[in-house]
Amino acid sequence: MRRFLRPMIRIVPDGTRIHFMRARHLGLAVSAVLSTLSIVLFLTVGLNLGIDFKGGIVIEARTPHAADFAALRSGLAGEGLAGAGLQRFGAADQVLIRLESPGKTAAATEQLVSRVHAALAKAAPGTQVLSTSAVGASVSAQLFDQGMLALGLSFVMILVYIWFRFEWQFAASAVATLLLDITKTIGFLAITRMQFDLVMVAAVLTILGYSTNDKVVVYDRVRENLRKYKKMPLRELIDLSINETLNRTLGTSSTVFLAALPLALFGGPSLSDFSWTMLFGIVVGTSSSIYIAAPILLLLGEHHLRRDRAPAGTEAQKTGQKADAPTR
Repeated sequence: MRRFLRPMIRIVPDGTRIHFMRARHLGLAVSAVLSTLSIVLFLTVGLNLGIDFKGGIVIEARTPHAADFAALRSGLAGEGLAGAGLQRFGAADQVLIRLESPGKTAAATEQLVSRVHAALAKAAPGTQVLSTSAVGASVSAQLFDQGMLALGLSFVMILVYIWFRFEWQFAASAVATLLLDITKTIGFLAITRMQFDLVMVAAVLTILGYSTNDKVVVYDRVRENLRKYKKMPLRELIDLSINETLNRTLGTSSTVFLAALPLALFGGPSLSDFSWTMLFGIVVGTSSSIYIAAPILLLLGEHHLRRDRAPAGTEAQKTGQKADAPTR
């Protein structure tokens, strides 16, 4: 009966002894380089802000036949709207038109929408306008401020939560790692030119929550092993803790990844950007739990979490290590 209660598939075998901390310097260096490049991209290239954050109009339309983008662009240019963005939205006959905000008044917005309708009627007679969304400049600025405030508050709450649940070394390493994760995500958005709007803020917050949960799983095992193996060096203890939670870490990340992948491939424009960002965040968050958060914890906690450790090279340490060898 016990055999049937055990998991049928394990991503890694039981009793792994992978020395993750041997690659800690390489992991930190690669992370620092990627985060630095991401910040440079953010400052130079910038994000492709969506309508939510820079204001403008989004019009969804359906043409009688498969959309002829060349004819539609020509028609919009004839109405003085050459800067409008066109993209396919769902089926071949559905088009998404994006325009920058025409001004602060409702009359200016209505006039611009009328010009778009006239251009569509000339370029593709019989075109139906499905929906029109307009966001003013003042509203978009307020939305951007609120989105950034939400990100800032999430970092503060994560810091407070981990600080109360663990020692300060755990909280500091978690927040530092999350900052590195977010900078890489910002770099990913800058390179791919995906629109950064309120949906993307939700994606970033989701990545923060997932990454924090993944790190807490490892931290819980580290804290348990600190009490269990009182003489084991912290570097070996962190390696042991990561190996013991590796199946859970990879299993959780694989499940979330496989759930988001179909949305990225077949979810359409409204879901694909969110899903691809989530997939990137899952990979970054999982790898950072092992190669970033753990090395930072080792750096901060080596002389604080192991105050009772015997001096290196002494017989007492050798005896303690032998007595505290983990059993499975």
